[in-house]
Amino acid sequence: MRILAVDHGEKNIGLALSDPSGTIAGPFKVIKHISRLVDAAQVASLAAENDAALIVIGQSFDEEGKPNLAGRRAAKFAEALKEQTQISIILWDESFSTQDARAARIEMGVSRKQRAGHMDELAAVMILRSYLDANGPKVE
Repeated sequence: MRILAVDHGEKNIGLALSDPSGTIAGPFKVIKHISRLVDAAQVASLAAENDAALIVIGQSFDEEGKPNLAGRRAAKFAEALKEQTQISIILWDESFSTQDARAARIEMGVSRKQRAGHMDELAAVMILRSYLDANGPKVE
């Protein structure tokens, strides 16, 4: 079962896609934010084109465990996406996904200059990896 992960940002939306067995997370694509409805239509279309059976949307929380502003935006995006597709959608705690992505790039030896910029795609991979690690491989 393929899984599509979404790192929903204000400017960009990072996407990661699992392999068909649902065990390996890989970077997929970054799309530019246009509007919630257009973004949801693009993600729904990409999920369908790539035979995703589940969409995992990263959601961030504050210190009290409540969705912060970005987390509330992710939840609204999830609602808009539910209107566009029959594919199952879940929200997943994305705490530290961007920091983890940055640390991974440092660990890979990527230079500071090359690390500059957006981490959306790699953050989506971290969200997907977190989900896969917590839920194990899916058997069809």
